[in-house]
Amino acid sequence: MNDTAPRRIWLCADDYGLSDGVNRAILDLIERGRLNATSVMMVTPAIGRDAAAALQAAVAKNPRCAIGLHVTLTAPFRPLTLHFRPLDGDMFLPFQKLLRAGMLRRLDAELVHAEVLAQLDAFRELFGRVPDYVDGHQHAQLFPQVRDGFLRAVKQRAPEAWVRQGGLNLPLTQRITGLKTLVLDVLSTQFRSKAARLGLRFNPTFAGAYDFTTEPDFGPLMAQFLNGLPEGGLVMCHPGFVDETLRSLDPLTTQREKEHGYLASDDFPALLALNNVTLG
Repeated sequence: MNDTAPRRIWLCADDYGLSDGVNRAILDLIERGRLNATSVMMVTPAIGRDAAAALQAAVAKNPRCAIGLHVTLTAPFRPLTLHFRPLDGDMFLPFQKLLRAGMLRRLDAELVHAEVLAQLDAFRELFGRVPDYVDGHQHAQLFPQVRDGFLRAVKQRAPEAWVRQGGLNLPLTQRITGLKTLVLDVLSTQFRSKAARLGLRFNPTFAGAYDFTTEPDFGPLMAQFLNGLPEGGLVMCHPGFVDETLRSLDPLTTQREKEHGYLASDDFPALLALNNVTLG
């Protein structure tokens, strides 16, 4: 019998507002008590008064659940600000091009700052308050130059919110060596440093990144994510039901249904208990 207090972690469902199917899956899991955070996109087709009201109603039944802003700066979505650049037609750049532009110092942090402010203001207009935390679609908040505008905007509009870093933030000998995890870890080093200088809080560790294209069994993956995750650590997930809107906007489709199926199953709370973890 484990007599130690359970570790409290964040399990955050990204992409609320992406499509009605994604919204329904996230709402279902919140009402079941299987999530304690969800990140809302403000530039997507399935966000509006009704979607916001449904989310607030679900959270009222599960008050442990936080609502964050999922800042979106990559294609196929469009900016809220008129002068955002660079663009691909009238859309944001694909994330690979945005990352490359940031690495080459070809972005304007002031334009990023203005766009993040606009998305923060849109969130406040819709929900009547600032977000509990702020993260980024496709981890764009971590990219060079993007992170400067992003963090300044959060400090300006929502200084009490915490921000998501995507690194393990562990000694080198304890780090997972997968390429995606390694890239996020490297990008997050400067992000954490800049956030700390601004007095912004951030999650101590991060898990949930994997190769979505292979559509692996999500149960064993979740077991890996929880193994050794410390107090306050964050696991990212992407539950959803596939619909035409989702198919038209995002390559991650059927794997979302597998994630929802596992998180809604009896196996998930059993795994939490086995690892002495709670969604607090």
